[in-house]
Amino acid sequence: MADDTAAPDEVLTAVGPRLRALRQQRAVTLAQLSAATGISVSTLSRLESGGRRPTLELLLPLARFHRVPLDDLVGAPETGDPRVRLRSVDRNGVTIVPLTRRPGGVQAYKMIYPPGGRPGEPEQQVHEGYEWLYVLSGRCRLLLGSHELTLEAGEVAEFDTRTPHWFGNPYDRPLEILSLFGPQGERLHVRARPSPVRRDVG
Repeated sequence: MADDTAAPDEVLTAVGPRLRALRQQRAVTLAQLSAATGISVSTLSRLESGGRRPTLELLLPLARFHRVPLDDLVGAPETGDPRVRLRSVDRNGVTIVPLTRRPGGVQAYKMIYPPGGRPGEPEQQVHEGYEWLYVLSGRCRLLLGSHELTLEAGEVAEFDTRTPHWFGNPYDRPLEILSLFGPQGERLHVRARPSPVRRDVG
């Protein structure tokens, strides 16, 4: 599977053009930048041309001078930027967008179900874990053992996945849900409303 993350050499190669662009945007000469940062003109020139490998000791004073985050100089992706970090997959017609990347712990997904679903009665599944569902839009049919529920937009369900279960969209509108799945025993705590304010009687 291809890795979306740029190789370190590619990231470092892109630093030089960014440094040159920042300097030219501010109409600053290499001599002026050298005087302000204490970095020699030759070193600055080689950094911009790619002849000198950027180091933290060189990038920090340059980031301070240009008043930009260090991440901007090296082209680091924004935290949580879905255009960079998130890739949807299609599974049996359901679009699944992973919202977390950490291995282990609670995993979050956005799931988009087309209307109609599959014909016939669905087969319930059993596995280790704990699941929390929040309906963003549409309606969700949820089977839990012998129980059947219809969740409307804004409603939440939480269940042990060792209970036979299935959820999907047999209805005539698309369904979007947020799913949080955790290891067995890792329950998710939801506060439905604020705790009442305690008033002391004087």
